[in-house]
Amino acid sequence: MLFTSYGFFGFAGALLLLYYLIPRRHQWKLLLAASYAFYLFSGPATVLYILATTLTVWYTALRIGQNADRQSAWLKEHKAELDREAKKAYRERQKGIRRRWLAACLLLNLGILAVVKYANFAIANVNGLLGLFGQGARLQPVSILLPLGISFYTFQAIGYLVDVYRGSQPAQRSLPRFALFVSYFPLLIQGPISRYGPLSGTLYAEHRFDGAAVSRGLQRVLWGYFKKMVVADRIVAAVGTIIGDVGAYHGAWALVGMVFYTVQLYADFTGGIDITIGLSEAMGITVQENFLRPYFSKSLKEYWRRWHISMCDWFRNYVFYPVSSSPLMQRFAKYSRAHFGGAVGRRLPVYLSSFTVWLATGVWHGASWNFIVWGLLNWAILMLSEELEPLYDRFHARFPAAGGFGYRLFTVGRTFLLICCLNLFDCYVNVGDTLYMLASIPAARNWRILWDGSLLAVGLTGLDYAILAGGTLLMLGVSLAQRRGSVRARIAKRPYAVRFAVWYGLFLLVLLMGAYGIGYDAGQFIYNRF
Repeated sequence: MLFTSYGFFGFAGALLLLYYLIPRRHQWKLLLAASYAFYLFSGPATVLYILATTLTVWYTALRIGQNADRQSAWLKEHKAELDREAKKAYRERQKGIRRRWLAACLLLNLGILAVVKYANFAIANVNGLLGLFGQGARLQPVSILLPLGISFYTFQAIGYLVDVYRGSQPAQRSLPRFALFVSYFPLLIQGPISRYGPLSGTLYAEHRFDGAAVSRGLQRVLWGYFKKMVVADRIVAAVGTIIGDVGAYHGAWALVGMVFYTVQLYADFTGGIDITIGLSEAMGITVQENFLRPYFSKSLKEYWRRWHISMCDWFRNYVFYPVSSSPLMQRFAKYSRAHFGGAVGRRLPVYLSSFTVWLATGVWHGASWNFIVWGLLNWAILMLSEELEPLYDRFHARFPAAGGFGYRLFTVGRTFLLICCLNLFDCYVNVGDTLYMLASIPAARNWRILWDGSLLAVGLTGLDYAILAGGTLLMLGVSLAQRRGSVRARIAKRPYAVRFAVWYGLFLLVLLMGAYGIGYDAGQFIYNRF
């Protein structure tokens, strides 16, 4: 059931009504039932996957938490009769037990994710290697149903488990409550990947009806539908045409395609997150923000602090820090300092840990060499920027005027173009086609397509372009305005007539200019496939 389907409109409307009609102590139970009903629409068999993750992570966290509690109680009871070494040895033994529980659960759940998402990718690569060595035997691809949102709910559950292991989060004893945390349906489509502590604080709470809060939430939902249906679902026709034929659409077409796709990706992804956060807000549930005006970033490093914030936080907390602080990495750091000097020795472990993060990020995005190359290119550019940081500092010290508005605008444009180029790896089916299209841009001889009417032959009319231009400018204007605080909050302070005109006008824009079709059921969100 897609957020933009008629079925979802009815589902969400009925849920919101029931949510405030039933006794408040049962609200979280209604959300649990609604979440599993939502999941069942994606295929009854897929529920087994989310149940497996829920049960194994809940039980493992409970065992880890119980072990930690027993350790504290035993140490307190025997405090007087144990010396420091005995206490340390006991703690190490108990930590080893908890670590084995953690490792087993991670292996199981990451194994499920790996098999479901990457089995056929692995088989294809094995067949490729067999072909290189002249082997006639071939492995057959397997047919595995891909569950909705498996990457998101698996990472969310694993984050909770690691927090319990670290002692920063108590284990949730109630299985139904934990099941709601894993399956909360607005997060299943495309996140954000939420941490247990902040989300659970409002997910299980009792919420009185607050007309102003419901209104604010639905306003954000409406803004999300505008982005998705007016901009993303309209421009998708041109994007599909351009990237669908490498032979016909190269050179200047590749530049057009990657800019169009970058606009589509932003409108699609942030639109879906707006719907998620807005619907949750209407029910009194706080979900973390996932974007902070990313296309205003002046560097790739800044971009990744603003784009898909919850994913970046997850990889930093649960991949980068564990890898960089692991005993193996500490030994490597000591070896590096001894053999390559202090400066290089300090940087190498950090860069290797970052390499692990970006390799994992690329793999997480999809079972394709394109995504692996995309992740490693991000890593290479970020590490190169770190190495060049002293040169940037000397440049700005010598030319203070370079920090003016014009230079900042240049850096924003440069970063946007870099992001567009990296996004091409999300468009084409293999690395070869992607690199060919990138190389065709500087060698292009077909720039006339920008003004000779060719753009009208890729699935969009003049009216479509006018609507897209207006929609993109509106998104840009709202992003600029948000630098001074919430736009919704400022609109809320206006007279009723102004508020009505703004929100009813936006509703009409979605209704009249949204991309619909016969038997309307809009295309899925881009991040559904991740």
